[in-house]
Amino acid sequence: MQIDLVLDAKTQLGEGPIWDAVRGRLLFVDIMRGEVHEFDPATGADRVLTVGEPVSTIVPSRRGDWIIATQTGFSRLHPKTGAVHRIVSVEADMPDNRMNDGAVDARGRLWAGTMSMSGRRHGSLYRLDTDGRVSRMVTGVTVSNGVGWSPDGSLMYYIDTATARIDVFDFDAHWGTITNRRTLATVSHRAGHPDGLVVDAEGGLWVALWAGGRIHRYRPDGTLEREIKLPVTHPTKCAFGGEDWTDLYITSAWIELTPKEREAQPQAGGVFVCRPGVAGLPPRHFDG
Repeated sequence: MQIDLVLDAKTQLGEGPIWDAVRGRLLFVDIMRGEVHEFDPATGADRVLTVGEPVSTIVPSRRGDWIIATQTGFSRLHPKTGAVHRIVSVEADMPDNRMNDGAVDARGRLWAGTMSMSGRRHGSLYRLDTDGRVSRMVTGVTVSNGVGWSPDGSLMYYIDTATARIDVFDFDAHWGTITNRRTLATVSHRAGHPDGLVVDAEGGLWVALWAGGRIHRYRPDGTLEREIKLPVTHPTKCAFGGEDWTDLYITSAWIELTPKEREAQPQAGGVFVCRPGVAGLPPRHFDG
């Protein structure tokens, strides 16, 4: 499969790609630099907004602005002015933690988790409701990462990177509750560490493997169906985009590379694109 570097963004820790269908742009973040990128594949233009603190998740909202998860909680970001307005703080009493990956469910609620910068199991997964209330849904997390749902909405997938697993819950879309956590697939340490995930229209799970230099696609039963190798070792997450949702964008990072490794991977931190032959699902907007 042909893998193209579509944007040499040189992000330190590129993450959280999502297609903004209203604007026809790919949104993504550079976490530790606190930057939000708005990339236009049609022109190659990449607009950067600085948030002022680490930012790990960005999703469009029904109001037309963007919801972001930062180190200290959830906020609204104005696409034109760059103004940031806090919705709710999260783990203000835990300065060693920061927020990480997230996604929106079928009822427009944003799920995003935290991680401990010291590697301890002090993180959690949170649900931000459309009225601004936040609920802790999973505790004892090391690195909260990929969140996604089956096409019919009955299952929620979740990755805590340190477990080397992709887990699945039964999901109640009406109440936004999760039950019956179990393992869908386990990732060999030789393949890398499971990071962000996205679900396609056929129910397949696309998982970026940090330090593995590859993307895995798993069938809904957890069977590894294919592997895409990349020219960089630290991919972070995939997102489907384009007019027909068949472009697969992939963000990456260079933050943990040695100077020698960075020299050998000049495209590290870039955004890549391929066409895997399957369409994605349009991402949902935060409904508040």
